[in-house]
Amino acid sequence: MKQFYVYMLASGRNGTIYIGVTNDILRRVHEHKTHAVDGFSKRYGVVNLVWFEVHPSITNAIQREKNLKHWSRAWKMALIEGANPTWRDLYDDLAQ
Repeated sequence: MKQFYVYMLASGRNGTIYIGVTNDILRRVHEHKTHAVDGFSKRYGVVNLVWFEVHPSITNAIQREKNLKHWSRAWKMALIEGANPTWRDLYDDLAQ
């Protein structure tokens, strides 16, 4: 069964936040980290995976991504800190 991920990257604690959706979180975060694609994350140095959640369908994941993008910054930060209070990069944990 395929899984889809909604994720947030940050440039650092209380830094710039990027929200995305993917079906392969390791590949996609690696692309952000290596600046494989020009865009927002490369321009602002947003490379630390600080939050993610799994969805069973792409439709659900895209809707969640759209909703999160409309949230206030304070709400996004509270969501991150609820799951990851130190804002540590979760990428290495997933890659193991």
